[in-house]
Formats: sequence, structure tokens, C-alpha cells
Amino acid sequence: MSSPNPVFILASPRSFTSLVCAMLGQHPEAYGVPEINLFVVETLQELVQSSRGKRMFMLHGLLRTIAQLYAGEQTMQSIEMANRWLKRRQECSTGEIYQELCAKVAPLHIIDKSPAYSKNLTVLNRIHQTFPQAHYLYLIRHPKDQGKSMMKAPQAVATLMAADSLDYSTEPPTIDPQFAWHKRQSKILEFLSTVPEKQQMRLRGEELCNNPRLYLQQICHWLNFSWNEAIYEQMLRTEASSYACMGPYNAQWGNNPGFQKSPAFRYRPIAPSTLEGKLPWRKDEKGFVAEVIHLARELGYK
Repeated sequence: MSSPNPVFILASPRSFTSLVCAMLGQHPEAYGVPEINLFVVETLQELVQSSRGKRMFMLHGLLRTIAQLYAGEQTMQSIEMANRWLKRRQECSTGEIYQELCAKVAPLHIIDKSPAYSKNLTVLNRIHQTFPQAHYLYLIRHPKDQGKSMMKAPQAVATLMAADSLDYSTEPPTIDPQFAWHKRQSKILEFLSTVPEKQQMRLRGEELCNNPRLYLQQICHWLNFSWNEAIYEQMLRTEASSYACMGPYNAQWGNNPGFQKSPAFRYRPIAPSTLEGKLPWRKDEKGFVAEVIHLARELGYK
């Protein structure tokens, strides 16, 4: 009997992914994982080798997941066990490792929000080839609010420069998160055009935060998950996730740092942003370029 197919949340960073993954992961038929990043490369050996030094944090979510699933706890000792677990499987493909994790949590469905997946069509296609029946929740955030959040993030400048999120019409070029937002949405939409409609759902994150009961029920209906009042209350307890906190010293991260420090869901209505006017992160008072405005309007923003 095959294991249940995972659910992948596709989004730009800073688009409510940690919160929504934790919500869905609290459903009794699901298992929310941190950023395990398995599919960013083809083999486990490549993943381990590319996650050394300053990039070691890329493995933290995977190590914490293995420690929790196979040792029942996340301690420095269980993280060392997880490292040995990976070493024994270094000749495996990342798809094979993912399938092993799916079998471990069965009959639950893995909920995965690793932001690195949606940067690259090759990665997204690798996921689809491994799990042809997987479901994809496309989570969107208004480009102005997402941009403001990105600019507050640690290492925001380095992240946006690596993504070539630059306005080359100025001298020198201006770092501007709107370009990374546009690239990410375009890649996700291109990929989803190859996925059957029944396996995908599009949702603006602000709407879920403003009306969690309505949209969580819609997501559960789409995934064929059960739904009742007790389940809804359980899904709101995001702080109860095994990964809604800092990990041990040798694998502290694996999720958005802000979420790890304050993981409880607190209802705060989100006022709608506008696509007009100057951008708060720019000094030249420029606004969104036409391409961003056009795409944002297609996605339901004004």
C-alpha cells in the first residue's frame, strides 16, 4: 500500500507559510514539517555537501524532522543520530528519502512549506515527477506587504541580491523585493499550469488570516480531510507543533525565526494594502512597475 501523498505550500518567503503549514500540520490527518529542503537537489549527498559552513541551516529542518520521527525528541543527541541516519543513506536520491519520510508518518499526509522549492522550475518538476498525485497550495501575499517583511528580514540585502531582485534603471542598481516577488509568482504559475486543477488551490494569505474558519474548512474540503469544530480549534493551536520553537544548539532553525520565537496564532485583522503610491523601502519614491501591478491584479489584489 502506497503512502499518502504530501501537500506542498508554494509561495514567496514571508508569505504566511510558517503559520499556514503549522495550522494544517495540526490537523489529525496531517504532519507539518519544517523547511526540509529535500528536493532542491537530486541526491542526498549533494544536499549535505551544499549545506556546509554558513549554509548548514539548510539542513536544520530535515535533521529536526528525522530526530523527532525516529527518536521522538529533538535534542543534541538525537540530532547527531539524524546526521548518522543521513550518512547511511547518502547514496539515495532526495526523492527516495522523501518517500521514506512519507512512509514513516503514514497514514498522515506531510505538509511541506520549504520556500526554496518554488525558486526553480527544475525543482518543482522534480517534486511532480516523484509525487504525481501531490497537492499544491499556492499561498500569495500582497507584494507591498511581502516586500516590507522581506526588507526587515535578517540578511535581506544578501538574499535579494542573490535573487537578482534589482532595479537596473537606477545607478547604482536599487535593491527592490518587488522583482523577486514577480519572478517567484511567475515560476509558480508556470509550474501549476502543468498540474491538474483538482491538485492545486490558490489562496491569498491575508484572507485566511482574516477568516481562518472559512478558508481552513475550504482547504480541508479540497484535501478530503475531515472537518468539525474540534479539528478547527486544534488547527489554531500552531504553538503545539513539534517544530514551533527553537531546536537544539546543533539544529536551531528550520523555520521562520519570527515564527519560532512567537508561534501562537493571534487573530489580528489585516487591512488591505494598495498597489498605488510609493514603496516604503525605496528612497526615490517610485512605485510598483507595470508588470508587478498587472500580475498582482490578476491574483486578486487592488
